[in-house]
Amino acid sequence: MIINVSSEIGHLSGVIVHTPGHEVSLVNPELKDELLFDDIIFEDDAREEHLAMLEIFKAAMPTDGQVLEIVDLFRTVLNNQEARAYFIEQLIKEFPEENLSVIQHELNQLSPDDLLKFSVQGELHTSKDFNLLPSPNLLFTRDLAAVVGDSILISRAATKTRLRESLIMETIIQFHPLFETVKKNAVRISGHQSIEGGDVLVQSDDLVLIGMSERTSFTGLMKAADGLLSHGVKTVLAVDIPKQRASMHLDTIFTFTSTTDCVAFPPAILEQNDNVVALQKEGDRILSEHRSSLKEALKEFSGTDYTFIKCGGEDRTSQFREQWTDGANMFALAPGVVVGYERNTQTFNTLVDHGYSFMNQFEFVEEYANKSLPINKEIRIAVSFQGHELCRGRGGARCMTLPISRSPL
Repeated sequence: MIINVSSEIGHLSGVIVHTPGHEVSLVNPELKDELLFDDIIFEDDAREEHLAMLEIFKAAMPTDGQVLEIVDLFRTVLNNQEARAYFIEQLIKEFPEENLSVIQHELNQLSPDDLLKFSVQGELHTSKDFNLLPSPNLLFTRDLAAVVGDSILISRAATKTRLRESLIMETIIQFHPLFETVKKNAVRISGHQSIEGGDVLVQSDDLVLIGMSERTSFTGLMKAADGLLSHGVKTVLAVDIPKQRASMHLDTIFTFTSTTDCVAFPPAILEQNDNVVALQKEGDRILSEHRSSLKEALKEFSGTDYTFIKCGGEDRTSQFREQWTDGANMFALAPGVVVGYERNTQTFNTLVDHGYSFMNQFEFVEEYANKSLPINKEIRIAVSFQGHELCRGRGGARCMTLPISRSPL
């Protein structure tokens, strides 16, 4: 597999996911806020919904496409003693309050499966004194990294709750052979800086959007922009978005769906002005220029006058309700072929009004499981899937996917 993503909508051929495991059952109501969950979710139904979503992906992908589980990748690298030692050392360094140095030797002696369980579920069967909180947000693999061209931006979580996930991803990128060709082009964020992959959208090899959100700091954004601009990106559009739970990342209020379309939450995107800065590099300096809106900035730097399709349609209440359930968090399987939660009916109706054909998950899989998905500029398909439990975790199809390989447009 060639690790390369040159747009948000290129035909998907490689993606990293995490099907919910027992860690989500370890979230109790008293811990849910600390663990960044708005509700508790039922593991069995969430797994079933997630696996059904993956069937859509497999039907749409080419025959050699790969859906990779992050725990499988991590288990592989934990068989490497150097990788294991590196991960444990980072755990000890980043979580001094847990006093894990006391059991460093014991952690190094764990089997790969037991160390994986400790890393994801927080459970150490040999000692009840050193259990950690679970990592239910691993479900949202999007936030752990972003492949941009043949570079990879390694995220650094804004909260301690998700920092363990960042260490898992960094260890995978550093030691798994899958990433051998791109790790030399890795862009890393350090210290108190933060950036999460949900804030990074790749319009093309030349143009990347980064949201400055409650999860991506100004310094994290600038460090990421500097790295990407040094690896071939010509322009980074920094988009200032509301610092609130409902719009935790740029992709919760804005996503690309085709070569000419995007879905946007109007109050946070279409009705905002003076919230975009264009960043470019000249020598060692980063130059910044203010732009009046995201729509105008996209038109200027991409050459495309995008149609902004409204999440929730024209009705104000529907806009807010469906953004809350990730109506704007669409995930493109190919140009013009997107998936999202079925409950966002007004968003799907609006996509249909803009020329998209509507299919539910069962119709799509039946249609394309045994034949190739047509890839052309005219195709427009909006696919719905059930996510009654998944959406309780506050993340949609894009949040639950980390594309690592897409065909160029």
